[in-house]
Amino acid sequence: MSEFIEVKDLKKSYWLGGIAIPVLKGVNLRVGRGEFISIVGPSGVGKSTLLHLLGALDRPTSGDIIYEKSSLFRLSDEGLASFRNRTIGFVFQFHHLLSEFSALENTMMPALIARMSREEAKRAAISILEEVHLSHRLLHKPAELSGGEQQRVAVARALATCPSVILADEPTGNLDGASSKGIFELLLRLNRERNLTIIMVTHNEGLASSTHRTIKMADGTIVGHPS
Repeated sequence: MSEFIEVKDLKKSYWLGGIAIPVLKGVNLRVGRGEFISIVGPSGVGKSTLLHLLGALDRPTSGDIIYEKSSLFRLSDEGLASFRNRTIGFVFQFHHLLSEFSALENTMMPALIARMSREEAKRAAISILEEVHLSHRLLHKPAELSGGEQQRVAVARALATCPSVILADEPTGNLDGASSKGIFELLLRLNRERNLTIIMVTHNEGLASSTHRTIKMADGTIVGHPS
């Protein structure tokens, strides 16, 4: 498995009342292309902060992330936005679907933002929704869908621009047992069939044990030997 992502001595602090609050304290990690890894640990140890940095949603205090031998944080803000739109798909604990739009329209949104034509975005969205078994729900709005179906739409939306990486922050945390299993099995299938690199933050150690690797975090660092 070829190396795809390298996290190098990543540190992140936030300022509160003039005092620096360190959240990440020197994280080092390597991720192979097509690998599905889970990140576990108690709340507050920096898991979501690490995911946000991996997704170029924020910049570190120091350190870097290398994607395919290219330094991420040497890019301008415009460059980071372009990288994010081209490379990363996000799935969060709460689906964040737009309530006034249908499943199809929600799924089309990232492609439209990326300036794909409306017809092309629609064709791609229909294909993805079929892939996640929601072809019968294309015109339903979020309020008309179950929790599991809403999260499937969120996964479909994350796939709309054909990213090479999916970053999932507690993607099953707001679902019942059956829906949670269904979403996780969907991620496993996408990893296998599309060779997607998936990095998932979870408190569910049962799900974590079914990924290729489990990374444990404590007090802003990775414990053990993840790479």
